[in-house]
Amino acid sequence: MQTELTPAFILHHRPYRETSLLVEIFASREGRIAAIAKGANRPRSPMRGLLQPFRPLLAAWTGRGEIATLTRVEADGPPLPLTGRKLLSAFYLSELIMRVLHRHDAHPKLFLQYQASLKQLSVAEGEEPVLRIFEKKLLDEIGYGLVLDHSVDSGAPIDAGQDYFFQRDKGPWHIAPEVIPTIKVRGRTLIALAREEVHGPEVLQEAKQLMRFVLKPHFGDKPLMSRQLFMNSREHSG
Repeated sequence: MQTELTPAFILHHRPYRETSLLVEIFASREGRIAAIAKGANRPRSPMRGLLQPFRPLLAAWTGRGEIATLTRVEADGPPLPLTGRKLLSAFYLSELIMRVLHRHDAHPKLFLQYQASLKQLSVAEGEEPVLRIFEKKLLDEIGYGLVLDHSVDSGAPIDAGQDYFFQRDKGPWHIAPEVIPTIKVRGRTLIALAREEVHGPEVLQEAKQLMRFVLKPHFGDKPLMSRQLFMNSREHSG
């Protein structure tokens, strides 16, 4: 099977044999794809220098198995200017996709959100709102969208001044259910996430803890590499 050139990003790459690369691609129509870029490390390869994360690409590949063969790559724009915490945040978004999405499952809406999020990270003053909204969109896309507008035990609309107890697979409870694990979160934070207007230090901190709690089952036991890089960067910065 030969694909046509399609918008794509490189999520990750590593050396493969002597002169090739094994790349993880996130494509607009095909979703997450693993492919071998044969000879990509040779000095005269047309792919050399293009197969970098966060650079908009047009890519084509061939093959029906688990690992395809990359046949053509073209730049679809300049690399996005990401440095420091913004770069680490972009790596986190890519790691989310690799850990949560199955290969060959098409997610065109999430691809557009990933593309938009990278652009927002390159110009935004703070990265946290971009990350929280992407996490929310990711859960929506895989069928685990969050209930954020009403209490699941009473059905009443979320009250900004109330505290709630959020259950992973249900949503916010006004009264904490027995035995079932929950995380405490204020109504104003739930409303901010529902509106995708996540601002202010308290709301941002609660939203981060809530999304970590909800996403944990999708990651498994293996720690996130991007999260470790965040921690190391904080230690080095004092």
